[in-house]
Amino acid sequence: MVVDMGSILLVEDEAVIAESLLYALRSEGLVATWVRDGALASAALARGGIDLVVLDVGLPDVSGFELCRTWRRSSAVPILFLTARSAEIDRVVGLELGADDYVVKPFSPREVTARIRAILRRCAAPVSAESGRTPFRVDDDRLAITYRGQALALSRVQFRLLRALVQRPGRIFSRSQLIDEASGGDPSLDRTVDSHIKDLRAKLRAVDPAVDAILTRRGEGYALREDW
Repeated sequence: MVVDMGSILLVEDEAVIAESLLYALRSEGLVATWVRDGALASAALARGGIDLVVLDVGLPDVSGFELCRTWRRSSAVPILFLTARSAEIDRVVGLELGADDYVVKPFSPREVTARIRAILRRCAAPVSAESGRTPFRVDDDRLAITYRGQALALSRVQFRLLRALVQRPGRIFSRSQLIDEASGGDPSLDRTVDSHIKDLRAKLRAVDPAVDAILTRRGEGYALREDW
C-alpha cells in the first residue's frame, strides 16, 4: 500500500526538529529524506519518487509559501506545511496555495506522522473515471475534472471539494465534512467553503447556464444534484 511505502521529503532547517520527525516517520515504516533548504528540496522533487513533502514555511533561502506556489505549476505532490505562524490568515494562505494540511510549531511528531498517513490515504483513494451518472469525469492522477466534456480550471481545494460532491451525488455534505474532504480537517477553511462553492458554481454555470449543479440545503450544507 502507498501508506506503508510512502517516500517523504522533509524540508526543515532546524536539525532538532528534523531529527525528531525523521525518527517518528521511520519508526512508522515510512521512507524519509531530509534537506535543509528550498534549492535542495526542488532538486529532490525533480528527481521524482516523492509521495509527500513536509515543508517548513521559514526556510533560509526561500519562503515555503513561495516554494509551494512554484511547485504547484508542475506538480501535484501532497504538501504538509510546518510553521511557527499560528494566525488564521497564514493557514488560509497555505491551503489556498495548494497545501494539503498545516501544522503549527510546537507539535507532536506522532501527530504529524498521523496527518501524513491521512493525506496518503486520501491521495490513494480510488475515484471512478465515470463518477456515476453525472456529466462529470474525474482524473485523480492529474487533479482534473471535466464537466460536459469541458475541463474546469480548479484550485487544489476546489478539486477536492468538487470531487467529494461528484463521488456521491445527492448526499448532503455539511461544511465540516467538506473541510475534512478538502483539507484534512483544518477549521480555518470553514470561512472559505462558501466562497469556494460560489466559485465552483460560477465555473459550472459558464459551461451550462441552465443547470444548478450544486444545490444548497439550508441549514445542512451542499449536495450535487442527482436528476441529470
